[in-house]
Amino acid sequence: MKVSQETIHERSKLAFTAIGYGGAPIGNFNGTFTESAAADMVAQSWDQGVRYFDTAPGYGNGLSEYRLGHALRTYDRSQLVLSTKVGRVLTPSLNAPNQDGQYQNIPPLVASFDYSYDGVMRAVEQSMQRMLTDRFDALFVHDCDRFTHGSGQPEYFRQAIVSAFPALEALREQGVVKAIGFGVNETDVMTEAVKTTDSDLCLLAGRYTLLEQEPLDELLPICAERGIGIVLGGVYNSGVLATGPVVGARFNYGPAPKDVLAKAGRIEEICGRHGVALPAVALQFAYAHPAVVSVCIGARNAVQQRRNAELFETPVPQEVWDDLRTAGLIREDAPTPAA
Repeated sequence: MKVSQETIHERSKLAFTAIGYGGAPIGNFNGTFTESAAADMVAQSWDQGVRYFDTAPGYGNGLSEYRLGHALRTYDRSQLVLSTKVGRVLTPSLNAPNQDGQYQNIPPLVASFDYSYDGVMRAVEQSMQRMLTDRFDALFVHDCDRFTHGSGQPEYFRQAIVSAFPALEALREQGVVKAIGFGVNETDVMTEAVKTTDSDLCLLAGRYTLLEQEPLDELLPICAERGIGIVLGGVYNSGVLATGPVVGARFNYGPAPKDVLAKAGRIEEICGRHGVALPAVALQFAYAHPAVVSVCIGARNAVQQRRNAELFETPVPQEVWDDLRTAGLIREDAPTPAA
């Protein structure tokens, strides 16, 4: 497989490269970038053949959007696919903290959740200005899940369905965007969202991986049946499938628990038996499902980004998939790459 391999999403006619560029790191996630270093990351991904670029207002209070938009300004807009997200409105405030969770040295803006119709319209206009564009290819309703909102999630989700999504439908009708849907971290929330709306495309982060295959039960079959494309994020489960079960390995943004480390170790042992790296298998497994149009990867530096491309293009013997299935480490109904 090649990074530049394209999947044409039938509903939107958008052409997605197998690997997409994940913009969270250049929003200063878990570390800082200079403006030139951020631009270099985008340029390197383009040179690798990547033509799908994803970001969000929540990635460093608009910093990722700003940097990505400025870095892409010199490229032919018709040759790339660009997505961002709605659900947060950014308001200038000189007294705003310069850190938000794992995002560091961020602009003096206050992010507020707003899934209202008007809030979505404001958010899209703000994103256009930061990114120097008059349109988006895809827009996702972002983070209307329990991980983000806790006990308040049901009301935020209701607002996302009855207000935010109709706003995206209006923008789709106006030609401002071609594909609309949701970007969340939880399978059941995504399943309910696609059942309730006429989504074209969704971004599921961290839930369909070598370690987690619950979306095979209902979500992915629904998407395949209705032609809803899936962009996968977090296919390394935020670390452990990239590093293996090492000391300090991360899983879902926290320390990996013992059972996860043990399972990752068993998968890594089978990969090693056939001379392939665990992250190569993780990347290629995620992309193999027919509903998946792209695997979106965020890299922290040029070396890591180059390595991800190499891993995706590494040949994986059929015996790896056979052994993983025999060991019960991937489900019987999980698609794997063709020989």
